[in-house]
Amino acid sequence: MKTALKGTPYAGAALAVALTLAGCAGVEKAPPVVAAPAPAIQLYAAGSLRTALNAIASDYEARTGQKITLTYGPSGLLRERLEKGEAAQVFASADTEHPQRLAQRGGWQAPVVFVRNGLCALTSDKIDTTPATLLATLLSAQVRVGSSTPKSDPSGDYTWALFRKADGVQAGAYAKLDAKTLKLAGAADSPKPPDGISAYGWLMDQGRADVFLTYCTNAVAAQKEVPRLRVVQVPPELQVAAAYGLTLRADASVPAAAFAQAMLAAPAQQVFGRFGFIQP
Repeated sequence: MKTALKGTPYAGAALAVALTLAGCAGVEKAPPVVAAPAPAIQLYAAGSLRTALNAIASDYEARTGQKITLTYGPSGLLRERLEKGEAAQVFASADTEHPQRLAQRGGWQAPVVFVRNGLCALTSDKIDTTPATLLATLLSAQVRVGSSTPKSDPSGDYTWALFRKADGVQAGAYAKLDAKTLKLAGAADSPKPPDGISAYGWLMDQGRADVFLTYCTNAVAAQKEVPRLRVVQVPPELQVAAAYGLTLRADASVPAAAFAQAMLAAPAQQVFGRFGFIQP
């Protein structure tokens, strides 16, 4: 039987190709089809979520094969980067205000609360205070109080909300605390700790403050890094609940939406709880 190529100028070339494909076994095989990997999900998240979210993302990648790229920082600064066009698909903020601002501008969905946190006082070992005496300690002229920077970092906003509550407990407390508190973290020009070390434990270890008001999860993590530090609970009359908001781009990919949903599911919530976060 004659082939269509026999007798044409391409007959020799076609035979050579056929022999090459056949190989030593003499059987022609098609090259395997390899599916292109799905693009990594780009997620921007508050720095206080780092330890818990790293664990959640690692487990998710192991179960699904879906890669997740995590970028951490103060929520206000991350929101500004997204407004300037950076391409994250998921934003996990330490408050609801910053993701709500994105939603109001358009292109992002309305946020949902996915975890909660509280404020604690991280103190040096030279400070002797309890929840009952914490306000007096903060107001003492001899005590340097540190905080994150309001507007850039929600932890700072929550701290100033605590100061307003303090004014209801002791008249004039807000003005004193507003004037004396050092904004040591959370701003674009804040001092940066070495890689792998939290800002809060590092700042306290450097002697930048005597008491640092931050999230309870941050305070506990800092104490693990610098065991001589102490964690003091904020009393109920001063406590400020921190609600963390999660939002997606309006045109987020199916994998990004699936991971956002996984953050709300029981397995991820259990991991958040293990690191001190409170369920929404």
